[in-house]
Amino acid sequence: MDDKMIDVLELRRDAKEVKRHVVLMRILGLLVIILVLIVAVAYAISYFYDKFGSFTVRVNKYDMTRQGLTLSETPEYDKSIAVLNANIVYDMTNISGKDLPENIDKINGSHNGDNYIAYTFYLINSGDDTVSYTGEMTIENVTKNVDEAVRIAVYKNGVKSVYGKTKSNGGGIESDCDSEFLTSNIVMRTSTEDFKANGKDKYTVVVWLEGNDPDCIDDIIGGTLKLGMNFKITEST
Repeated sequence: MDDKMIDVLELRRDAKEVKRHVVLMRILGLLVIILVLIVAVAYAISYFYDKFGSFTVRVNKYDMTRQGLTLSETPEYDKSIAVLNANIVYDMTNISGKDLPENIDKINGSHNGDNYIAYTFYLINSGDDTVSYTGEMTIENVTKNVDEAVRIAVYKNGVKSVYGKTKSNGGGIESDCDSEFLTSNIVMRTSTEDFKANGKDKYTVVVWLEGNDPDCIDDIIGGTLKLGMNFKITEST
């Protein structure tokens, strides 16, 4: 084999190696881009979960579209809204429910304190029909058993009820509560019948860690809680 033929073979081999290298680098570049996108999506999910994670209110979209059931942070509204999100409180520490402001249900929208979440919203019948509805508050996510010491006050049209988990020793309802959680993940249910056109039900939800609860211990530090409240029409006339 003469030198010219050897040179041609070497060039072809070098060209194939360069091509393989280019293809490999493109594949690696694509994998890096995919990895960055996965991390970005995971971060976005985590960010929005943290930002909107503490308390979310929802109306069944079918009920909003067909029957006019809508949400608002004020008694007046200019558009139909199916989802509301309360602002969260970072690094909330325990307090006594007795220390909550007396006018806590008199302020609209988010009005958190340093160590409690407070959110006031309105459920409005903007349709023409009289309806009946139910609402259910659920624990959508909890970590480090923080729900053992949490308290949730719900004011409906000014009437207050405080909910807490059953005592961890099985002893029943906590002394500062009006009702126990219905199940491990359902806090409470509410309902309204004969909810007439232009009717408005006002809700204020307050969440705090009760310092007098025996389960309010160091082990729950750093725990998180996500609550949701979902409304749907049960009857229309």
